[in-house]
Amino acid sequence: MADEHFDVLIVGAGLSGVGAGWHLQASAPGRSYVILEGREAIGGTWDLFRYPGIRSDSDMYTLGYAFKPWREAKAIADGPSILKYVRDTARDFGIDRHIRYGHQVKSAAWSSEAAHWTVEALRSDGQTVRLTANFLFLCGGYYSYEGGYTPDFPGADKFKGEIVHPQTWPEHLDYAGKAVVVIGSGATAVTLVPEMAKTAAKVTMLQRSPTYVVSRPAEDALANRLRKWLPAMLAYGLIRWRNVLFGMWFFRLARNKPAAVKKNIIDMVRAQLGPDYDVGKHFTPSYNPWDQRLCLVPDADLFEAIKAGRAEVVTDHIETFTAKGIKLTSGATLPADIVVTATGLTLQVMNGLAISVDGRPVDPGKTLSYKGMMYEDVPNLASAFGYTNASWTLKCDLTCEYVCRLLNHMQKTGLRQVTPHNDDPDIERHPWLDFSSGYVQRAMEKFPKQGSKAPWKLHQNYALDLMSLKYAKLEDGPLKFSNPQPAKVKARETVAA
Repeated sequence: MADEHFDVLIVGAGLSGVGAGWHLQASAPGRSYVILEGREAIGGTWDLFRYPGIRSDSDMYTLGYAFKPWREAKAIADGPSILKYVRDTARDFGIDRHIRYGHQVKSAAWSSEAAHWTVEALRSDGQTVRLTANFLFLCGGYYSYEGGYTPDFPGADKFKGEIVHPQTWPEHLDYAGKAVVVIGSGATAVTLVPEMAKTAAKVTMLQRSPTYVVSRPAEDALANRLRKWLPAMLAYGLIRWRNVLFGMWFFRLARNKPAAVKKNIIDMVRAQLGPDYDVGKHFTPSYNPWDQRLCLVPDADLFEAIKAGRAEVVTDHIETFTAKGIKLTSGATLPADIVVTATGLTLQVMNGLAISVDGRPVDPGKTLSYKGMMYEDVPNLASAFGYTNASWTLKCDLTCEYVCRLLNHMQKTGLRQVTPHNDDPDIERHPWLDFSSGYVQRAMEKFPKQGSKAPWKLHQNYALDLMSLKYAKLEDGPLKFSNPQPAKVKARETVAA
């Protein structure tokens, strides 16, 4: 027997899960819901990661919720400020009262006969609890909290210093006055390097190949002025849409004119670092812009640290670790007291749950993704997964609104089940994400596929998703509504009414 039943069960109390709670309360009122969080704290990514300088790599006017204005001066915000924003949202709207901490969801089994999910979660006290829910909403992000990805570096066991992954940062790690090597060139690396360089003797960013790095002001001057002149929600909405439209325009430009965009980005880096710096070697990727995610550095902090001599970039390959550092294939050696492996995340599909439908295990890698949020032949389940070319929350807000539309439609029609199903034999299957980043490529085989055309195609475009998720009709053909309430249940509800 299940312990309790809810209309909606949300997995994860991070940015997405708290947003889902708000949308349910606002757009599908009266639904009972619970948020199961595996850890003992709210905030997800923004509570888990504690490395120096942790911050957003998107502006908070689009990473923030559509319904709650971002009021801080910095648009590129630090981790603690974002965590406070999430916690304040949960408290202000009473969402925190629905969260159960220390509940790590392990499995979910759908029964068409009962028209509900049976969810098993392992509590922090070692007990397994079972709950049922009519709808399952996965908001636990896209990577494993158990640990990040670290390659098997030759000779790592010989190193006498400390090797640290940013996902499991030691609370009292002392790097002041020490030589630090940060392996990697992604968002985490470009965040860590200038922050650690403030007190370390020297910080070296060791990369196999360059990444596109773009600088922008940490504060949005226009946004800060508008907040003084206009109501908070109006100012927030204007800046949000300005940033959305600019992001869409820039992404399209990068895809249509990659050479011109590449030259512009490299020229901006050269202007920051000067004509004598080898921008061609260290900041000129071999791929086109947006084949991987661009790295954002606020107020050019990475470039400033390099110019000041507190940080350097080395583009080379690791031959082996040594007792006192890293030997490179070029023959050079990097001395190190601390090595930080900013080498990526371990992606996991469907929040790592074992999913079954009517006793049949679901292999996510063999399913099609419906509108980037539901899955072929998996009923009453959606997942919040943000954009790779824009802020995470933009897509999650739309997904939450769509889930509420589904719930309201099922209540209105008396149907208990909604299932995406593909009847089109001409649909081609493609990788879910068209991204060349290593952490993405390592996991894509396990992820659902996207189709060659709508509604199975993943747009990565906010305007198209806005039309598809907020305004398009629900009964589009591939989305099947079924499983009416039994006659006895209808009769009881009629009498009660």
